Amino acid sequence: MITGIILAGGQASRMGGQDKGLLALHGIPLYQHVLTRLAPQVDRVCINANRNQSVYQESGCTVFSDLPGNFSGPLEGILSSLKTIETEWAVFAPCDVPNLPTDLVTRLWHGKQQKHATYASDGQREHPTLLLIHRSLIPKLEAYLERGDRKLMLFLAEIEAIPVLFADCPLAFQNLNTPDDLSNWQEAKHE
Repeated sequence: MITGIILAGGQASRMGGQDKGLLALHGIPLYQHVLTRLAPQVDRVCINANRNQSVYQESGCTVFSDLPGNFSGPLEGILSSLKTIETEWAVFAPCDVPNLPTDLVTRLWHGKQQKHATYASDGQREHPTLLLIHRSLIPKLEAYLERGDRKLMLFLAEIEAIPVLFADCPLAFQNLNTPDDLSNWQEAKHE
């Protein structure tokens, strides 16, 4: 059993502070594009959101915020999620990757070998928020954050997470960080 978690808890500073997951792409909130692609790949989907939770709850998904702490960034959302879910495994996807692969979970699962974490790479860039991780890593993540570290890639190196190559679909990981990204995406044709 694997729980899918959409990370929608960021401040979206490059989007002018708007809640990125709720921005419309072709008339549909951005997070729903991710939900549509992720839901068939997992047993259930939850959403990690720190604002507009009632709007996200309209999706029928369980919605929860980061646990109280002085941390910030995706690692806080990952830690909060791992502490909230009931399954041993979680797969994460950010709310701003509307074209994520429909075989993401299968490929991450088969690529993990004997490790407890794996993440996507398109061959040019690492995509650490597209992550499959086991709950047994909670203590290591807590210790990492308590040291004041915040960089997701450094944490993944520390736990020896395995990168899984998705060179066959580099556009699948294009994220929409700015209003221009969103506008350009809507003008282009994507599968």
